[in-house]
Amino acid sequence: MTAVVLFRGGTGHFDSWAQSLVASASTSGAVWACAGTTEGGLYEDGIAATFAGEELIDAWLDGPQVERILADAAAAGWVPAVPVILVGAGLSMPPGVGAFRHVITRGRSGEFVAAQRGLTVAAASFSGYEGTSVFVDDGAGTALSVLRFRSDRTLANWVGSAERQGALSELRSSLTGDFVQVTGATPFGTVVRTAGGKTLMTPNWKSAMLVLLVLYPTVMTLSRFLGPVLDHAGASPGVALWLSQVVSVAAMQWWLMPWASKPFRRWLDPIDGVGWRSGLAGALVIVAVYVVTVTLFESVRWLQFWDYGE
Repeated sequence: MTAVVLFRGGTGHFDSWAQSLVASASTSGAVWACAGTTEGGLYEDGIAATFAGEELIDAWLDGPQVERILADAAAAGWVPAVPVILVGAGLSMPPGVGAFRHVITRGRSGEFVAAQRGLTVAAASFSGYEGTSVFVDDGAGTALSVLRFRSDRTLANWVGSAERQGALSELRSSLTGDFVQVTGATPFGTVVRTAGGKTLMTPNWKSAMLVLLVLYPTVMTLSRFLGPVLDHAGASPGVALWLSQVVSVAAMQWWLMPWASKPFRRWLDPIDGVGWRSGLAGALVIVAVYVVTVTLFESVRWLQFWDYGE
């Protein structure tokens, strides 16, 4: 989870104290921290820091070290421009805010920054534009760009515009692969996106197919290996079933579904995955996996829970 802190106003160089804020994040457990790219007022000034969880972000921002740094910044006129923006899978972005992650081809950071400059200039001409911040880590070859518009509708107008599509080819040429827009997602495979001021979600049939893909082998495995343990412990059938369901739901919620969703990210996306060709291709892959898992449990007797006692 990444916290993006943006600032406005102030005198003197922003970087003179922003690096202190970056250092404080690093010493507070951040796995990555970076000051934003500055270029003659084109980008918003800010820093971004990635932590393992929201609690660590709160501890960092509420700590005395950050309080002291922000007081020094305020004395020079630098104040937070907007509330802290939290970027991460499963989080809802504030209205009008879009975040994009990039992996830059080695040695092409300069080309990425130049392409990002063109995109920013083009975006600034659209109604509702409020600002862009860009965070580039040359060492890791990664970048995060955060785009702010007045509303989801004005952001969607830019994202779907011909001007943006025309400028993206230059940006993509500096990346190892296509960039990824950070979106919200539920643990059970439903991706949440906003477009045209409307909230879009993964079609229910896709989420159901993915849940079944994970649910069947999970239930079969728990019935084979956890069931006998509960039986030998003296648990009644009703209690054993309840405990098995607790384990299966917990495993799917926090580990199995997020893991299984990754290769189907574009298929589950309610915008990128639209279209019958994409829908059919993903569905056929999942059906193929269904066949493999059912065949496995039907043919390998050692995995059949109904024979474990023999």
